Amino acid sequence: MDSLGPRIKELRVEANLNKAALARRVGVSDVTISYWESGAIRQIGHERLVALALALGCPLSRLLEGGSSHRPTPLYLCHRPPAPWQDPAYGHIEVPLDLLPSYQAPTWHKECYLLTPAPGETFDFLSDHDLVAVAPTERFRQPGLYLVEENGRLGVRRVSQREDGALQFTQQDDDTGYLAAPDTRLLGMLLARWQASSL
Repeated sequence: MDSLGPRIKELRVEANLNKAALARRVGVSDVTISYWESGAIRQIGHERLVALALALGCPLSRLLEGGSSHRPTPLYLCHRPPAPWQDPAYGHIEVPLDLLPSYQAPTWHKECYLLTPAPGETFDFLSDHDLVAVAPTERFRQPGLYLVEENGRLGVRRVSQREDGALQFTQQDDDTGYLAAPDTRLLGMLLARWQASSL
């Protein structure tokens, strides 16, 4: 994968924007645009990436992965199993780990996929058009949001660990939580979320 800096410059030129015009649209200085394009600044915040894609008039997937003829799209998250990355029929975007929040990136060294709720599907903790970076895992790593399979359906739950080691699951509108049923499985941890409201 080519680096993000040259891709920003390529897309800026393609959009017929100078650095100052792009900077105004994104809400940063033209010096920041120069630093991004040169690679002097390699980590760009999620909100800035979304704003950058909008300012350049391209999908976030093209900004992250490049390629004008083949534009990968996020995987659709549906309630029916399997998890999207487990189905070979799906195309996908692997999220570069350097785009994850700094508190998550050092703790994760495996693949990470970009997901969005499928049209007509609703999930706790996610809104329509939200994008989430999900790292496949079948074990509890730390408290947070996880993609889980329970009762033959996929869902997003807040997961924590009790003092006795049992995993406690919480739904969006329920603060009490519940213990997992025997057939409940963790499928992935949500490492980052880009909310539709910030688009």
